[in-house]
Amino acid sequence: MNVVTFYRFVRIDDPVDLAATLRQWCDAYHLRGTILVAAEGINATLAGDAGLDAFIAQLRTDARFADIVARASSGADDNPIFYRMKVRVRDEIVALKCPAIDPARRSGTHVDAQQWNALLDDPQLLLIDARNRYEVALGTFPGARDPDTKSFREFPEFAATLDATEHPRVAMFCTGGIRCEKASAYLLEQGFETVYQLDGGILNYLENAGADNRFVGECFVFDQRVSVDQTLEEGEYAICHACRHPLSRQDLASPRYVADQHCGHCMDDQTSEQRAAFAERARQARLAASRGERHVGARMQPQKERSS
Repeated sequence: MNVVTFYRFVRIDDPVDLAATLRQWCDAYHLRGTILVAAEGINATLAGDAGLDAFIAQLRTDARFADIVARASSGADDNPIFYRMKVRVRDEIVALKCPAIDPARRSGTHVDAQQWNALLDDPQLLLIDARNRYEVALGTFPGARDPDTKSFREFPEFAATLDATEHPRVAMFCTGGIRCEKASAYLLEQGFETVYQLDGGILNYLENAGADNRFVGECFVFDQRVSVDQTLEEGEYAICHACRHPLSRQDLASPRYVADQHCGHCMDDQTSEQRAAFAERARQARLAASRGERHVGARMQPQKERSS
């Protein structure tokens, strides 16, 4: 099973019609995953086999996406990665709630893995991890500033704590590049002089950094794999059924973890009724899996924002 991710900030005058067309193509090529369509562009993660190449080729026949870059990776043979195909129309393809920000007009300077490593060696540079706290906890670049956000929508609040005159040069990274595209556009609008962004995000960096890989830990991904390691193979993290927080081996071994009900991150927040409901949901998922139905199972995607 192969996976491709791509996004494009471009004016879409017909998001509903485009979403319907993309859904037809996905069904025809037997793909699973998620595509978000908005007036500002598209954002997608798709899983499949030979149909993936055919889908991308057909997408590129649309002038708006003629040169779109689709980044590929692979999942474990025993992990379906996605259980179904979803195409959704949204107000934004990555929610920042700042309508004036237009990454298609201006965003940060893209840098490749080699250029990124050179930036990491600059002590005067402000390095920002544009992801959320639960993602940063799994892995990051040493020295990166953690905005400590629960949602990308909180990024402007973090940016307000920064002084553009003190940080004339900023470098940002995220999972696949889309959040940095928007966050860098936001910082430029706030008066920051120079903003760099890691082209293709952490996933592209891991594929191309080679022996000089500076990333430490695993990278959280928004699908059933939960995380990928330094070689882009499926990582060691699982997902809590209740709160959707990524769980390490230590978390799973904790007495505060009860499969299908709660983990150490949410145990104190759950009522007995909620725990029973989570357990029943997991039971239904296992029954559906035994019948061969596409039901979201034990390695569910977190019900947080979907970004890349």
